Amino acid sequence: MKDPKNTLGKTERLKRRKAIEQLFKKGKHFSVFPLRVSYAFIPYIETSLQAGFSVSSRHFGKSTDRNRIKRLMREAYRLQKQQLQEATVPGNVKLALFFVYVGKDVPDYNVVSEKIGVILQRLTGIVNEANPQNT
Repeated sequence: MKDPKNTLGKTERLKRRKAIEQLFKKGKHFSVFPLRVSYAFIPYIETSLQAGFSVSSRHFGKSTDRNRIKRLMREAYRLQKQQLQEATVPGNVKLALFFVYVGKDVPDYNVVSEKIGVILQRLTGIVNEANPQNT
């Protein structure tokens, strides 16, 4: 396998309406305030790991605030997803994730990065439980 890069390309983003609907209908979720993550094993997504990001316009009326928070979440995810990605590859596991920011204040990067790190560690454990051949 070639050297993995810390990228978040087009194929790694969750965009298909069908996959997103199935994720919210049949997937599981948990919260690590101020983030809520939904996840599901969806066999027909393109890559082993796809993620989506959302911020409510109810709490953040200005699009600049919503875009800033999504940018912070994407950056923190991009830099920390490696361990989760390595857990999904061996068993050909296809995992779809959706991060929703549920806080009411614009966070700074350190808070978002720390919380996404906790979420990704928990998800890595979930993937390893669901796919015992990884261990």
